[in-house]
Amino acid sequence: MGIITIILNIILPPVSVALNKGLGKDFLINLLLTILGIIPGIIHAFYVTSK
Repeated sequence: MGIITIILNIILPPVSVALNKGLGKDFLINLLLTILGIIPGIIHAFYVTSK
């Protein structure tokens, strides 16, 4: 995981997930979590990009 990915995970979690996994179910889940609260979106982005 690079420094750019870490910065994107913190600032714009859905963009980071979209760049790593595409516009699939992971992106939609992360977008929903980010809308509900930024912290769950950040946690999910780190989880998805670290897999």
